[in-house]
Amino acid sequence: MRISVVTFPGSNCDYDTYRVCKSRGNQTKLIWHKDSDLEKPDLVILPGGFSYGDYLRCGALARFSPIVQEVIAFAQKGGLLVGICNGFQILTECGLLPGTLMMNANLHFICQHQYIRVETEASPFTQGIGKGKVMDIPIAHKEGNYYIDPEGLKQLIANDQILFRYCDKQGNINIESNPNGSLDNIAGICNKQRNILGMMPHPERSATETVPTKDGRWIFAAIENALE
Repeated sequence: MRISVVTFPGSNCDYDTYRVCKSRGNQTKLIWHKDSDLEKPDLVILPGGFSYGDYLRCGALARFSPIVQEVIAFAQKGGLLVGICNGFQILTECGLLPGTLMMNANLHFICQHQYIRVETEASPFTQGIGKGKVMDIPIAHKEGNYYIDPEGLKQLIANDQILFRYCDKQGNINIESNPNGSLDNIAGICNKQRNILGMMPHPERSATETVPTKDGRWIFAAIENALE
């Protein structure tokens, strides 16, 4: 599988993502934000970090980088696209995913282990994992509070676009298991065409031998299986 990981000024999870993808035997390349060629990938990943210092709004400036137009074109042709944390914020700023990411409810930066629950297997990002599976995937953000208007939420639910929700260790969805105030405990969504994933948790930080949790491997494996 050919993977392109985009680096913006301020990205800090690009090399983590690159190393995880490459260690799994994938042809992985880092693409600079001023480039105009994604180099024919099967998968594009917009990694976490603080693109452009998070000035204005998170992801608001990154959407104007030259490579983003190529990312949009790639996704509109059906290519698989993943936005992690800041990448998720960029995807909403581009209009590739609905809703927005606001300041955490407690107004603080949060960095911790977090349980999330798989809400559907009907996507290339979750197929084979098992609906209801609980995974320990770390979070690290200050603007991860997902919001969408009532009609938008209704559409997400009707179209089965909510892929992950924040939960406790037993898989319960409640206020106590919601770290940032996200509407309906939403941790990750896909588009209607199901080829674009945006998620705040960091699977690349839970997919190597040197970290306590390796649950992020489930997501990378699902994508690889979908592209076989």
